[in-house]
Amino acid sequence: MIKTLVLRLAIATFLLLLITFVCGYYWLMGSEPELPEAQLFINAQILTMDDENRIVSAIAVRGERIVATGSDEEILALRGPNTVVHNLNGRSLLPGFVDAHGHFPGTGLSAVGIDLSSPPIGAVNNIADIQTLLRSGLANGSDDDWLFGFGYDDSLLAAGRHPSRLDLDAVSTTRPIYVMHSSGHMAVVNSAGLRLAGITTDTADPDGGVIVRDAQTGELTGLLLEHATDLVAPLAMDFSALDFLTMTDAAAAQYLAAGVTTVQSGGVDTRMLKGLYWLSRLQRIPQRVITWPLADANFDEFLSDELNLDDLQSDKFSASALKLIVDGSIQGYTAYLTEPYYQQQADQQDQGYRGFPRYQQAELNEKVTALYCHGLQLALHGNGDAAIDMVIAAVAAAQQTCPREDTRTILVHAQTARPDQLDAMKKLDITPSFFSAHTFFWGDRHRDQFLGPLRGSQISPMADAVARGMRFTVHTDSPVVPMEVNRLLWASVTRQTRSGAVLGPQQGISAMQALRAVTIDAAWQSFKEKDSGSLEVGKIADLVLLDRSPLDGDDSLLNFKVDKVWIGGRCYFQRGADQCTKAE
Repeated sequence: MIKTLVLRLAIATFLLLLITFVCGYYWLMGSEPELPEAQLFINAQILTMDDENRIVSAIAVRGERIVATGSDEEILALRGPNTVVHNLNGRSLLPGFVDAHGHFPGTGLSAVGIDLSSPPIGAVNNIADIQTLLRSGLANGSDDDWLFGFGYDDSLLAAGRHPSRLDLDAVSTTRPIYVMHSSGHMAVVNSAGLRLAGITTDTADPDGGVIVRDAQTGELTGLLLEHATDLVAPLAMDFSALDFLTMTDAAAAQYLAAGVTTVQSGGVDTRMLKGLYWLSRLQRIPQRVITWPLADANFDEFLSDELNLDDLQSDKFSASALKLIVDGSIQGYTAYLTEPYYQQQADQQDQGYRGFPRYQQAELNEKVTALYCHGLQLALHGNGDAAIDMVIAAVAAAQQTCPREDTRTILVHAQTARPDQLDAMKKLDITPSFFSAHTFFWGDRHRDQFLGPLRGSQISPMADAVARGMRFTVHTDSPVVPMEVNRLLWASVTRQTRSGAVLGPQQGISAMQALRAVTIDAAWQSFKEKDSGSLEVGKIADLVLLDRSPLDGDDSLLNFKVDKVWIGGRCYFQRGADQCTKAE
């Protein structure tokens, strides 16, 4: 009798677990739109982004792939009984935009944190605004829960400084608060948060990071730079699975509205890597996903193949390059420059301050060579030209030890790259990915505060790269700035700042060059050009339909809207509608 009861309980428990698993599985599963047998897209300006930048009026798609391109007459001749015909009425159809570098699903942070951005993104103008917004968040959660804010920019605040530990203590002395800078390279923590993290005045600065102290008293200011944020961020940003799912859903929707069919998460730990992988496999993320795992997080496991990137591949997911962060951000005064910052910070005692690297050269050489010799693609973050020198030296050393071809090593941001560095990069097969949106969001301050007129005018030297025949990409580094592909393209072409000035007009590029940098060249950067990035026969039908031509001038480039998005022939987004109509 007892054995029977135990058996029944065991069966009931198993069935309950099975039901829970099945319900959870279907709750996580994303919906996949219908895939028509065949589709024709006609009467359009179709920018193919092929080698010749051909523009055609029609394409044919069967299943997920493009089967023909040409004139309306040629494509309509392929029409069958079950073919869906889209008459695009002269609008522009392009390959879906490929995010060359960002931090998906970071744009969804507003779902779990408090947005502290200044105009034109948000409404924060001073530290009092930050305090007000943080106080509004105290109603949610308990004293044990971290209060998380993001996106503040000290250079845009009226006080011209970072908020301090004491500023955050004025919000709460009991609830831990973590406020992340817009660059993502620094943060401010209140006293309760510092206590939880075990940081005191006696805590030593970590390698490649600074725990900022008051120059007069030696007391902690609450500001943490670069690697010092690693002492607190894992606690403050330990989001739940539900939070992560909420962020991902919000970010995916924002990227679709921007026409992005391939998202990128550049610098993920193992937990996020696997989380994104499974959400992709469950079709919860509509887009294709490219990730760059952080090399330092599991360095030995990558080299031993205990953590093999080939095990995390699918038709819509890849873990391609490993990322190393060599320096910080210029607007945060942590990028590593060869010459001092143009204007030093008010409390900066070293008037020759040039920022600092996260690695010493010997250590960087060792890491890059080990990964390079293991056959892995690398993405190295370098903003300041001194950091770029370090990257070039490390790659040169690795190439000498283990000569390789077609490595497509990525230099992330490459913001202050000099002409001689571009020459060296071309020889070493280093591809720059320019954060060209800087010219709008921080261009005025780069010119007047951070770098000065000469160096400021040379940031993101895209025209110099074009002159050398180099392939390159451009990116938003979202959520550092919003995922607005139209503004990114416009900034790359016009180099107009927020004040309306033009920063280094000689470095502007054409609209077609900018479009290639977010389509075919962005796909090529991650070895995806055989399947995506252009509209050619045999490639996957990742498509974005715009309401106007991006080639019709600067105003059109800035203000175009995304009307519709297809991924693998399936329509996932239609502006102003909950779901796509079958035909235009």
